[in-house]
Amino acid sequence: MATIKKLLIANRGEIARRIMRTCREQGIATVAVYSEVDASLPHVREADQAVCLGPAPARESYLVIDKIINAARETGADAIHPGYGFLSENTELAAACDKAGIIFVGPNARAIEVMGDKAAARQLMAASQVPVLPGFDEDGATDDALTQASANVGFPLLIKAVAGGGGKGMRVVNTANEFAESLAAARREARNAFGDDRVLLERYLPTARHVEVQVFADNHGNAVHLFERDCSVQRRHQKIIEEAPAPGLDEATRNAFGEAAVQAAKAIDYRGAGTVEFLYAPATGEFFFMEMNTRLQVEHPVTEMITGEDLVAWQLAVAADKQLPKSQDQIQRCGHAMEVRLYAENPEQGFLPSSGLLEHLRWPHELARVDAGYESGDRVEEYYDPMIAKLICFGDDRDAARQKLIRALQSLELNGIHHNAPFLLRVLADDAFEQAELDTRLLEHRPQLMEPSKTDPALLAIAASRILATRNPADSSPWQRLAGWRAAGQHFQMSLLQVDDQCLSVREEDGRVSVGEQSHSLICTLDEASFSLHWGHHGLQGRFHIIDADSLLLFVDGQAHCIARNPSRDSAQQGAQGGFVAPMSGTIVALHVEPGSTVAAGDAVITLEAMKMEHTLRATEIGTVHDFHVAAGDSVSEGTLLVEFEATADA
Repeated sequence: MATIKKLLIANRGEIARRIMRTCREQGIATVAVYSEVDASLPHVREADQAVCLGPAPARESYLVIDKIINAARETGADAIHPGYGFLSENTELAAACDKAGIIFVGPNARAIEVMGDKAAARQLMAASQVPVLPGFDEDGATDDALTQASANVGFPLLIKAVAGGGGKGMRVVNTANEFAESLAAARREARNAFGDDRVLLERYLPTARHVEVQVFADNHGNAVHLFERDCSVQRRHQKIIEEAPAPGLDEATRNAFGEAAVQAAKAIDYRGAGTVEFLYAPATGEFFFMEMNTRLQVEHPVTEMITGEDLVAWQLAVAADKQLPKSQDQIQRCGHAMEVRLYAENPEQGFLPSSGLLEHLRWPHELARVDAGYESGDRVEEYYDPMIAKLICFGDDRDAARQKLIRALQSLELNGIHHNAPFLLRVLADDAFEQAELDTRLLEHRPQLMEPSKTDPALLAIAASRILATRNPADSSPWQRLAGWRAAGQHFQMSLLQVDDQCLSVREEDGRVSVGEQSHSLICTLDEASFSLHWGHHGLQGRFHIIDADSLLLFVDGQAHCIARNPSRDSAQQGAQGGFVAPMSGTIVALHVEPGSTVAAGDAVITLEAMKMEHTLRATEIGTVHDFHVAAGDSVSEGTLLVEFEATADA
C-alpha cells in the first residue's frame, strides 16, 4: 500500500485550493505550480512549496508534462493530482508519473485513453449495450468525410472534439450551409485547447436534460456510484448551474442511471473518480451516453453535500491503493445541493470574457460554500478559463437550496471586472427554473433571462447620499451644513452624484427626498455594510463599500455600482472609431477577409481567442474592410482597434 506524504497539484485556482484543503486535513504537504502571471494567486500562497512553470500561455507552462514531472522530483512529491482541465485527462502525464515512480491521482492510462477519446468511448459503450446517439465517429476523418457524413447524421447535429471537454471545440450546426465554417472553428478551438483537432458528429437533441452520475472504483474490484447530478442549465455547452440529486426522477430511473454508470466504469477496469454523462429525454424516459470524464468534476461539491463525503479524500485513498471508503449500501443521500459557476464575462456583450484587477471582492462565506481561485486584489488574466469561483448551497429540499443561493449571490461584493452574478440571479428566480422545467436549451427558451437587470439610478443615488452622510463625520461639520442653510430657519441638503455614467442631484428637505421630479418620504436603515431603504412605494436593499469620503460602491443583486459625490464637470468623450475593436483581451486567431474586401451583414471578419474560447466578429451591415491593424498571433487588449471598416452609404 502506497503512502502519500507530499502532493503536487498540477493545476491552478479554485481546484488547487480545494485539493489543498483536504490535504491539510490529512497532514499531506502540498506543492503548487504556477505560471509567471499567476505568481501572486492564493493557490501559490497557500501551498507548502511552489514551483514556477514558465510563461503565461498554458502550452508553455501548465501543459508541459516534463516541467510538471521535474517540479515533483525537485520538491520530493510522492504524488501528482491533476485537478480538472489542463492535463487531467492526459495519458502521457499518467504514463510519465508511472515511469518516474510518482503516484498519479487518477485512473490508469488505458481508461483515460479510451474515455478521453470521445469516438472510442462511443464505440465501447455501444458494444457494451449502453445506448448512444446516432452519429459519426470514424477516427481521423477528413473534412470531406465529415461533410458527407453530416447528411446521414441529420441536422441539427453537434460537432464535438474527440479530446477534452468543457464545451471547447463544440458547435451546434442547424443547417448544411453552416457546417464548413463551424467545422473549421471547432477544429481550431480543439487544437488550441487540447492539441488535438479531431472531431466527431452526433445528432443534437434540442430538448433533453443533461444528467450525469458520479462513480468511483478501486484496485480491489469495488465500484460504486454516489448518485446523479443535473447539469442542464448551460450556455455554449458550458454548465452554469448544477444540482444534486436531479429533480423529478423516480427511484427506478435513478437506479437505472446509477447501474449504467457503474457498468461503464467496470467495462474499462476503472480506478478513481469519474463521471458518466447522459442525455435524458423525460418524455420517454430514455437516456443516451454522451461521454465519461475520467477526473474530478467542477460540480463535485453538490455530490459532497448530499452524501457528506469528501471526494478528494476518496481519490487520495484509491491512489494509495486502499479500498473504497464505503460500499454502495453504505452511501446515503439527503437534502438538495445547488451550485453556480461565477464567470469573468460580460453578459451585456454576449458573455464575452472579461479580465482585469479585482479591485474589491468579498465572498459570502457566511451563506454558502465558496470554492474560489481569487481574492480581492488579484488579477484575472485572459489566458485561462474564465471561471473565478463556485458558490454552493445545501437545503432540506430543492427550493431551500435555491433560496440560499439567491441570498448568497445578492451578498456578493465584486468590482473590477464584468461577471455573470446578475444573470445567475435571474436564472435562479425564473419560474421555469423554480419549477424544475429543465433542458439544455432552457436559456434559449427564456430569452428574457438574457436581458440585463436594471436598478433605478435614483434609488442608488439616494442610498449613496445617505450612506456617505452617515459614514463620513466631516458631513456633520458646520462647513458641510452651510450649503443647506436658509435665513428662514429651514435646512436642506443637496448632493450631486454620479451614478455609474449618469449625474443626479439628491435634495433632502422637510423630511422628503427629491430626485428630479420625484419627491417622497424616505425610510433608510444602515448597518456596518448593508442598507435598506423605502422611498415612497419604491424599495432597495444591498451592500456597500466606502472607497473614500466622496465615493463608494453599492452592490445590488450581484451588480456593482460606482458612485461619486461632486463629480468632475469634465465631460470629454472619445469619438467613435470607424472599425472593429476588440471586445475583450485575447489573441488574434484568424483574419477572414483581405483588405479592400466588401462584406455583407453576418460575414466573418476576424476571430480572436480569449480564455480558451474563440469569438468571431462579424459585419453588422454591408461595407468595405480597409486596413487590418493586427495579424494572426497578435495579443490585443480590450478596446484595441483591430480593423478599419466603412459602411456602404445608402443608395
